[in-house]
Amino acid sequence: MTSIERYTCEDAFRRLDDYLDRFLTEEERRKVEEHLHACEACAREFRFEAAVVEDVRHKLKRIMAPADLLERITQRLIQVRHDRSVD
Repeated sequence: MTSIERYTCEDAFRRLDDYLDRFLTEEERRKVEEHLHACEACAREFRFEAAVVEDVRHKLKRIMAPADLLERITQRLIQVRHDRSVD
């Protein structure tokens, strides 16, 4: 795909999760945003998915996890970040 090509609905839809999680390249992000500005159907789907993700995040903040679990998760995240930075 050349840089002047635009995403189709299928292209944009396949990338919505990664767009929400901020896992796209700058070029992919720009193309998804372009498509969402031009396509109301995809923009509506994006708003729905974004609302679901926000609702889940909000609910997760209210769940109390045992301190040892939180510590294990934190240590694992630190290790993953370190491993990625080394690669």
